[in-house]
Amino acid sequence: MSTELKAPSVKKIPKELIAHGERRIDEYYWLNDPENPDVIAYLEQENAYYDTITANTKDFQGALFEEMKSRIKEDDSSVPYKSNGYWYATRYEIGKEYPIFGRRFEKEDAAEEVIFNCNEMAKGFDYFKLGGLSISPNNQLAAFGVDTVSRRQYILQFKNLLTGEVFDDKIENTTGSAVWADDNKTVFYCKKDPVTLRSDKIYKHILGTSSEEDVLVFCEEDDTYSTFVYKTKSKKYIVIGSSSTLTSEYQILRSDNPEGAFQMFSKRERGVEYSLAHYGDKFYILTNKDGATNFKVMRVNEQQTSSEHWEEFIAHREEVLLEDIEIFSEHYVLSERENGLNQIKIVRWDGKESYYLPFDNETYTTYVGTNPDFETNVLRYVYNSLTTPSSVIDFNMDTKAKEVKKEQEVLGGKFDKENYTSERVWATAQDGVKVPISLVYHKDTPLDGSSPLLQYAYGSYGYTIDPYFSTVRLSLLDRGFIYAIAHVRGGEYLGRTWYEEGKLLKKKNTFTDFIDCSKYLIAEKYTSPAHLYASGGSAGGLLMGAVVNMAPTLYNGIIAAVPFVDVVTTMLDDSIPLTTGEYDEWGNPNTKEYYDYMMSYSPYDNVKAQKYPHMLVTTGLHDSQVQYFEPAKWVARLRELKTDKNLLLFNINMEAGHGGASGRFESLKEEAKEYAFLLELEHKIQ
Repeated sequence: MSTELKAPSVKKIPKELIAHGERRIDEYYWLNDPENPDVIAYLEQENAYYDTITANTKDFQGALFEEMKSRIKEDDSSVPYKSNGYWYATRYEIGKEYPIFGRRFEKEDAAEEVIFNCNEMAKGFDYFKLGGLSISPNNQLAAFGVDTVSRRQYILQFKNLLTGEVFDDKIENTTGSAVWADDNKTVFYCKKDPVTLRSDKIYKHILGTSSEEDVLVFCEEDDTYSTFVYKTKSKKYIVIGSSSTLTSEYQILRSDNPEGAFQMFSKRERGVEYSLAHYGDKFYILTNKDGATNFKVMRVNEQQTSSEHWEEFIAHREEVLLEDIEIFSEHYVLSERENGLNQIKIVRWDGKESYYLPFDNETYTTYVGTNPDFETNVLRYVYNSLTTPSSVIDFNMDTKAKEVKKEQEVLGGKFDKENYTSERVWATAQDGVKVPISLVYHKDTPLDGSSPLLQYAYGSYGYTIDPYFSTVRLSLLDRGFIYAIAHVRGGEYLGRTWYEEGKLLKKKNTFTDFIDCSKYLIAEKYTSPAHLYASGGSAGGLLMGAVVNMAPTLYNGIIAAVPFVDVVTTMLDDSIPLTTGEYDEWGNPNTKEYYDYMMSYSPYDNVKAQKYPHMLVTTGLHDSQVQYFEPAKWVARLRELKTDKNLLLFNINMEAGHGGASGRFESLKEEAKEYAFLLELEHKIQ
């Protein structure tokens, strides 16, 4: 990569921003306007600069892409699951980017009925995503959503599966999903605020009528909440949910009574989260009520559902995070996490037996899969690890016999899991807390400080990055890289308290944990600062932005994907999509205490005249989660202030949003760009 070419320069138009009597000047605020041709011109200059600087890696990027693609089975298909008499599966054809959704009646080997061929539907679009597929109770109709922009604003449509006719009904600006009532003509769906993109309204639509006639069933007035609608696994109830980061509330309606009124399940209480499962004449409630930090399960009769009637079913445990409950006719299944590790517990309703599925690794991931069939004794779950490809397993809960329905194929003939080593180590944070790190590397990789290491984390919203297998990652491991997942506070790897210790006024723990993990990996000779790299996306991109301000000399290179870096300005603007729903995660900067704390770490506001590592920043013009202008402003300010000659590259996908490209293999081209950036810095592109 060449660094001689002059980087794009951005004009300054100072804008004064005042909050709590304090004055900030944002010279690049004008980049917020995507309709301004000067903004588009600047983004195109950055892309041209990226293309020129990385021109010597273009062939290598192409080779990486083909290498990554070659490991993936092109004519692949999902394991069929049974629902209401049909076996449903998704498959791909050789040379095609998009899935084909199909089903077979009664038997897995019956003739396939193609429901949607997304390859045909995607023609003429730079981006295409089909979501929210929902089949009517009589199996004859399908509701589905289509997004051709990548802002997660779906057009809801309907198809007659007997004739192939797509109805004229088109409902814009929805979440893409719909729930059928038992009459096979009434659906409930969720619309978004067109400006903030918050899911705020539930409507009822009668098939064949104009959407202008749709009835508003519920409007979530509190702008810190979003709303959604779904049907219980028992099919008896349609449920409207409202949730914020800390609080939830539900309303229920019998599926056979679409003209009825939704009834409140239990009113929202600040800080009380709960979710519902239905079985027989009772609801089972997973909740943190009454200080159950790691959650417990309550149950209640379906006639009296408010919280004063809840009775304890599974007690709270300090050492075990209860993540979910899956209900079957004769069993229920608990998804738990203890000491960071997933556990699956199976219990008979009659109390005659309960047991855990056995797992003997400390860097594995397992979770309950797709189980829509209520009347079955077979549990489908998924297992993989950092060194073991993913397997879909059907487990007979009565006989304990298991059948591996599918093991992920790694094509090319070169992969042998015995060639790779995984381990879990524990770094000590600056406050004495032990932070776990999951590691994987080729068995021939030296552990003497000379090896390159890519450290990844997310660390927000209680979202846990489990140690998972990746065929793409092999392109790094086979070239001598160590890959590390830092399970920092802000996720839920070590339980709910682990999340609480990495949010709001404790958010900086996420950043310092990551840095302390880096220092540990250097001290233990896994790598050195000259060979250490870090990566994170979205809220993980915020982590990257904070880390490079706080410890810029610790890393040789950083990848920040769709990074949330302009924290204060964004959180003060409640017109920006999804801002208000974030207050319980980051704090509301309209309150001085939170404003001051955010200002102390906001990456954009803390860029200073110092050396920074080599950096690759990526975004999508249509991003609905983190607007493109956050990384654009950040890069502009970094270019202005940084004192080094290290690479600063900004690559903007002008057709995509938060999730990147929509095609199955197109996303690999973005991975290839990132890997080429790292491998070039390590002089390993030959």
